[in-house]
Amino acid sequence: MTSTKASFSIISILAIIAAILSFNVGPIGGLLLAAVAFIFGVLGVVLALSPKTRGGGLSILAVILSFIGVIAAIIKAIGWFF
Repeated sequence: MTSTKASFSIISILAIIAAILSFNVGPIGGLLLAAVAFIFGVLGVVLALSPKTRGGGLSILAVILSFIGVIAAIIKAIGWFF
């Protein structure tokens, strides 16, 4: 019986990268990257339900960071306009 090692999904890795980058750009880019991080994070959680795929915790972290990224982008936008 051969067993294959579970690997991280590309989607979960892209989700965490987008979530981290959402803090390093302006307000519009931050909102866009936070939205991408949220969508990819949710997809990563769904994909992680498979025993062949890892990255569920990473995807959940990306979703949490995307919410924080939205708040940070709103604060940046308020500071940008005033």
